Amino acid sequence: MELTFQGIKDRAAWKRAGIALPGYDPAAAAARAKQAPVWAHFGAGNIFRVFIGGLADRLLNDGAMDRGITCVETYDDEIVDRICRPHDDLVLSVTLQGDGTTEKRVLGSLSEAVKASGGGRERLKEIFRAPSLQMVSFTITEKGYVLRGKDGALLPYVKNDIDNGPKAACGAMGILTAMLYERFQAGGCPLALVSMDNVSRNGEKLRAAVLETAGEWRKKGFVGDGFLAWVGDETVVSFPWTMIDKITPRPSQTVAETLAADGVENMTPVVTAKQTYIAPFGNAEGPQYLVIEDSFPNGRPPLERAGVYLTDRETVNKCERMKVTACLNPIHTGVCTFACLLGYELFADAIADPDLASLAQGIGCGEGLPVVEDPGILSPGAFLDEVLNVRFPNPYLGDTSARIAVDISQMVGIRFGETIKAHLARGDAETLRAIPLAIAGWFRYLLAMDDEGNPFALSPDPMLPELQAALAGIKWNDPATLGDKLRSLLSNERIFGVDLCRAGLAEYIEELTRAMLAGPGAVRAALRRFAPQKS
Repeated sequence: MELTFQGIKDRAAWKRAGIALPGYDPAAAAARAKQAPVWAHFGAGNIFRVFIGGLADRLLNDGAMDRGITCVETYDDEIVDRICRPHDDLVLSVTLQGDGTTEKRVLGSLSEAVKASGGGRERLKEIFRAPSLQMVSFTITEKGYVLRGKDGALLPYVKNDIDNGPKAACGAMGILTAMLYERFQAGGCPLALVSMDNVSRNGEKLRAAVLETAGEWRKKGFVGDGFLAWVGDETVVSFPWTMIDKITPRPSQTVAETLAADGVENMTPVVTAKQTYIAPFGNAEGPQYLVIEDSFPNGRPPLERAGVYLTDRETVNKCERMKVTACLNPIHTGVCTFACLLGYELFADAIADPDLASLAQGIGCGEGLPVVEDPGILSPGAFLDEVLNVRFPNPYLGDTSARIAVDISQMVGIRFGETIKAHLARGDAETLRAIPLAIAGWFRYLLAMDDEGNPFALSPDPMLPELQAALAGIKWNDPATLGDKLRSLLSNERIFGVDLCRAGLAEYIEELTRAMLAGPGAVRAALRRFAPQKS
């Protein structure tokens, strides 16, 4: 049983293995997409393959779409070479339920994989010139939209893109803006650019990055005023805001072994040279949410028929803030560092720890939920209850604490800073206990020494060198070495979204961090002493 167009022709074998196959012809859907693309997507990672790909698969099965998604990879070409093309762009989706059951389905909705580099650039130009193209979506992570470092200077690769113009662009935003210029030159058909990344006001951030890139190119004479006006007109080029939610861990070796036992060949996960963890299959939880601002100037697929919420920008923003600033992501970020310090590889095991469960409830129920505005279409209380009692405890999901700890410096400003600002506005920020403990836990984590004094590997983060330089000299078993070394970080609004010194929280965070430096067992002791008690 091979995951290829030829391999899935033996439908009886796949049925015996309990794996559902597409009710449409994936090869025909791919051919139509290549001839007249409607939906392209940047970022061929796991959440796209199983969530967004799953939505498109449902529309194809229901006859609501007749062609698949064109996948564009701007960062890691190995995904295309080692995963997409050998399997004819098919994906084996594995849903991991909390009771141990699985739902396995082959998705045929990803119709073409295009590398934005090298020879793929010409094909990408063809795609963007096509009048049929209605939407381009994105899951390129929060880093993909960042043009400037914490010091305000352009990142080196961004500066190269701006200095060298559209033809030589290599970063995601440079490539996208260059392709928009191609579309403009080909007649300027309307288009929706839909960020589906887990970042607040994602459409706004995408638009800002595109407009800044285009504006800099205008200054250097690479593009004219007409292009700037076209790409800046949201009635022609729209940037809908979205909220996306589905926990999609790295591909599980256990799942790979199960699929192999079912008879499916070549399911071994891959780790690329750029440290992308990917496989021909994707494993994820069942619950999922996608809320999109309904702003598509060239039309769109009937996404609502696949369970997507289509609404207005204000409602999207409320849903996103509910999730990212209160009911899910802050809990992930707050607990994962303690999980690493206490030796919990799997997040589900960590959330079962009573001390960490108390911290989780304190972050979500105690400090996040009271300042979240109800979006109307989703209940914050019900959402949080599902997160804490159904989703996070799922022992079969296999999500790791280390995965969740990736790039924390890029997230704390939204995940903690927004709630802190809301409490400052209410005048009760001094009552916060769980979020300051989570921030102190992050600082303690950055020392790369667990609660027993054993070194461990930190997850990737673009600010690690800067953060560790600021913490240099702090010793895990010597609280006095903390001194005032945290002050430069605590006052950095670029990191936290708020000056924690002016917010009156710095001394308390220092106290918490100092308590966790008192030798073996100090982290556990601090949790038991300072974490809000679970009600």
